[in-house]
Amino acid sequence: MILSGAARGKAGAPAPSALLAWYDRHRRRLPWRAEPGRRADPYHVFLSEIMLQQTTVKAVGPYFSAFLARWPTIAALAAAPLEEVLSAWAGLGYYARARNLHACAKAVVARHGGRFPADEAALLDLPGIGPYTAAAIAAIAFDLHASPVDGNIERVVSRLYAIGTPLPKGKVEIKARAAALTPVKRPGDFAQAMMDLGATICTPRSPACSLCPWMDPCIARAEGDPARYPVKAPKGEKPSRAGIAFLAVRTDGAVLLRTRPEKGLLGGMTEVPSTPWATGAVSSGGHEPLKATWRALPGSVVHVFTHFALELAVWRADLPPSAPAPAGHRWVLPRDFEREALPSVMRKVLAHGRVI
Repeated sequence: MILSGAARGKAGAPAPSALLAWYDRHRRRLPWRAEPGRRADPYHVFLSEIMLQQTTVKAVGPYFSAFLARWPTIAALAAAPLEEVLSAWAGLGYYARARNLHACAKAVVARHGGRFPADEAALLDLPGIGPYTAAAIAAIAFDLHASPVDGNIERVVSRLYAIGTPLPKGKVEIKARAAALTPVKRPGDFAQAMMDLGATICTPRSPACSLCPWMDPCIARAEGDPARYPVKAPKGEKPSRAGIAFLAVRTDGAVLLRTRPEKGLLGGMTEVPSTPWATGAVSSGGHEPLKATWRALPGSVVHVFTHFALELAVWRADLPPSAPAPAGHRWVLPRDFEREALPSVMRKVLAHGRVI
């Protein structure tokens, strides 16, 4: 049932004060969130927001704590070698974020003396910080009148106003509505309250509308189908690529690895040598890293990236301890894998070859 404009307006507009009162009682305790009455550390906000992109709160918690223990300040992170940052990030996915994190840290030190600027436009000018992250740092760390819109806030606002324009086009109206809702006082708490509401009450599939402080003014609830929002455009079929990973293992257990180019997918990460990842039929094509007797292992490794699905056949060769590493490659013992920036797909290849 779609309500008329008059019927939609009877419940009144959502009151920021109602949401803030709910937040004061039910706010989540998160490692990066300041205690009530205390100003958030901009570095903590920045680090958590970069980590939380495309990742869950549960997954981020241990990584956030480990990063802070290793690099307690933005200056310490900026001074760290990129290889160490990528290695510490391994397993969290979307590795361009780690490179952006490091580049931004260096820029904050170089341009702002190691202090994040308390200005949304200046934050947006830093490498790796987009409109959402700039608004989140501005609001949460500096209590500036900014309006970040993440997935949770997007869902809450789209339901409040029953925004029927499919995403991504609907994002324009959602952001405008969120900005209009943001109060002058406590904008940082308001942003976090919206995030918490979406994460705990206004959930994707089964929203607990009876517990929501904005139950009455919510148009989607009045329509009887809040889970319909946000409306999403149909997704096209994800393309697929394939390749061959060459797993060379010495009899002392060392595995042949190399570093991917800095630019592009998984840039700067450690990998098992492979053919290019391409569509259609795949052959070794002379991409074997060294001369050896290669045998195809049963099965394959499947990994899904954001924009495509990858299937890797794994060929293995066993070599003597004296086998030299070709140029651009290195032998690494399994006990030293943790020092390497091995992404999930490469860990799958190593596991498939029973190396880990």
